[in-house]
Amino acid sequence: MDTSWQRPGLRAALLYAVAATVLGGVVSLVSRLELTRRNVVRHDLPDGPLIVVANHTSYADGILLALVGRRLGRSLRLMATGGVFRSALVGPLARRLGFIPVLRGTSSAAGSLDAAAEALAAGEAVGLFPEGRITRDPDQWPERSKTGAVRLALRTGAPVVPVALVGAHRVVGRRRILARLLGNVATRPIVAVEVGEPLDVCRLAGVAAGDPVDETTVRRVADEVMASLVAQVAALRGETPPHPYGVPESALSA
Repeated sequence: MDTSWQRPGLRAALLYAVAATVLGGVVSLVSRLELTRRNVVRHDLPDGPLIVVANHTSYADGILLALVGRRLGRSLRLMATGGVFRSALVGPLARRLGFIPVLRGTSSAAGSLDAAAEALAAGEAVGLFPEGRITRDPDQWPERSKTGAVRLALRTGAPVVPVALVGAHRVVGRRRILARLLGNVATRPIVAVEVGEPLDVCRLAGVAAGDPVDETTVRRVADEVMASLVAQVAALRGETPPHPYGVPESALSA
């Protein structure tokens, strides 16, 4: 699959606006999106190249994160699993909107970061889920992150904004999707959202953008960024996270 990035034009911007309006209406039927902006300077996401990261508990997260971005003034170019782009219906639309395919576990996976870096060089805001999958933790805590988001930030110098989503798993779960959506029309579960302050990943690593960084530093900084996101999730839940840097693989398999 081609992992190159297509820069959206004016028509794509209009299409994004229409899609956000339609999907926003659907989301409002089955949930209540409550956005906390107290940590966001001027109540908007920063201009220029930006990496937005969020925790992942639901198939609805991509739509929810895109809607949050729109509310805060940015059209996110989401990094989405390659399966989305193989769909005859959704694939062409996703590519037209400037979304970026992620081919996990393949030789083309590195091309996803190249495409994301190209989008950032064009001044876009890229959205992704650093866990790489919907959390397998039964209590819906974030897993320990992969390092792709931090590698992208170190390469480009783009700041990282953590966005916590709590309650999305009640909107769309991993099972009984249609039945749950129909039930949600009556209950409209709350999805609480908190947007954190931009993080300067290069400063955390002590390097300039594009400088070589050893793997130990990359892992350390990835954990620090994930710790910010986990702390936001914990604050929204009013609970103490069992793993401040995200649930490790060993705890998931225990």
